Amino acid sequence: MRRDPTCTDPRHHVHHARDYVREVERACEERGLRLTALRADVLRLVAEAGQPVKAYDLLARISESKASSAPPTVYRALDFLLENGFIHRLDSINAFVACHHPSVRHTVPFLICDRCHAAIEMEDEQIGGLLDERARALGFTPQAQTLEVHGLCAACGKAAAG
Repeated sequence: MRRDPTCTDPRHHVHHARDYVREVERACEERGLRLTALRADVLRLVAEAGQPVKAYDLLARISESKASSAPPTVYRALDFLLENGFIHRLDSINAFVACHHPSVRHTVPFLICDRCHAAIEMEDEQIGGLLDERARALGFTPQAQTLEVHGLCAACGKAAAG
């Protein structure tokens, strides 16, 4: 398995698109979900992108191979993948990334490089837990979390300094 520079815990990640789709197929079987051919294609394209990808880019790529794929069907595929935790949506840049842990539902913060657009899925459950705990202490019942931190990744920061 190749080392991904945006991976904060390589022991538990699936990095190759083909292996990633297989992992999601297994998760769907275990959960009784149906991974249709279109959903698998969209998932593969997100995984192959290697960085955040926008819906209209996915639509263009799907249209290259499947002329009959209408935008609503691609958006429904994205909704299915999001709802089941197989991909993440980065709201601040309106893009999608493959989840490094497709068989485990979780909430993670992302570090997003404003220069190269890398999105680092952080492996720190304490951050989400702390946000949840603080919200509950204030009488708030959290239902979802999205934490995105923008800046420069190590490589871009180094390039900017040099």
